[in-house]
Amino acid sequence: MKAITSIAGSAPLRDDADEPIAAILKVLGEGERFLVCSHAGPDGDAVGSMLAMGMLLKRMGKHADMVSADRVPIVFRALPGADRIQTAMRVHGPYDAVILLECDGVERTRLQGLESFFHINIDHHASGVAFADLNWIDREAACVGEMVYRLFRSAGVALTPEAASCIYTTVLTDTGGFVYGGTRASTFELARELVAAGADPIRIAQQVYFSTPISKLLLLGAALKNLHREGRVAWLWISQEDMIRSCAVEEDCEGIVNYALSTAEVEVAAFLRELEEKRVRVSLRSKGRVNVAAIAGRLGGGGHENAAGCTLDGPLSRAKEQIVEELRAALACARERSEGRNLIA
Repeated sequence: MKAITSIAGSAPLRDDADEPIAAILKVLGEGERFLVCSHAGPDGDAVGSMLAMGMLLKRMGKHADMVSADRVPIVFRALPGADRIQTAMRVHGPYDAVILLECDGVERTRLQGLESFFHINIDHHASGVAFADLNWIDREAACVGEMVYRLFRSAGVALTPEAASCIYTTVLTDTGGFVYGGTRASTFELARELVAAGADPIRIAQQVYFSTPISKLLLLGAALKNLHREGRVAWLWISQEDMIRSCAVEEDCEGIVNYALSTAEVEVAAFLRELEEKRVRVSLRSKGRVNVAAIAGRLGGGGHENAAGCTLDGPLSRAKEQIVEELRAALACARERSEGRNLIA
């Protein structure tokens, strides 16, 4: 069975999403045991949507295992049920289905043993791929947590304060605190409904933004020493030595790219992190003029128009040259398009 959708509307509940939602709920209703997982290196949307999906399945009387190849980041460990997410590299069934949240392929989970199960793909990325047996891709959703919320509504399952807190976290983090380009009126309406259901926005924001470990602050200091700006392009980076010196872990890299993007007059930014195997992980952010998902896609990655990423071959110096040239070219194209529209007007 295949059910693939890409939706242009922006309301929290959309008629044209009914088909994939109904198909997913049919599989959930007929099955008993499910595995819920997301991409390796889980962020707020991954953790919060996994937890909310697990709660939905439990309320439906089902068994749900939640598994991640990497541990839950410190700032999300206070979420209800976070201790139930298992860290493993291989999974063992039996499962009636595997629910993959915001992944563009099974390999993104870095979990072994998934191949033989029925796959349900729920994603909202612009680069989303219909790789599963059942696919629901909504590129207009603010986060995958929003899509899980719609499953709650369609299943007629009441949203508990715990589930609302998890979903609110997905909304808060995947919109960058309600500042990214995908933030719209429906996003605030969703947040209002989640707060009405019991989510505490102040407590969640404090946990996410004011619980930074010292290792991340030290790593940020190292990255800011490497901050460069060229016109409307900015970039910064850290080496593997910086990671070791700061006693940092992968989750400490989250959000560092935003410091480059926040620079006055900068339109597009990159953060490069040297990996142990001499490859380089790149985070890309845009204020709207440049589609960084298109850049990441050309380089083997993906994401959203304003937030994307990829991994390049090293050394770090070559990767910096490659990504900065890509950003220069993309910004030049955006400028030409803008000038062309002005001439037509």
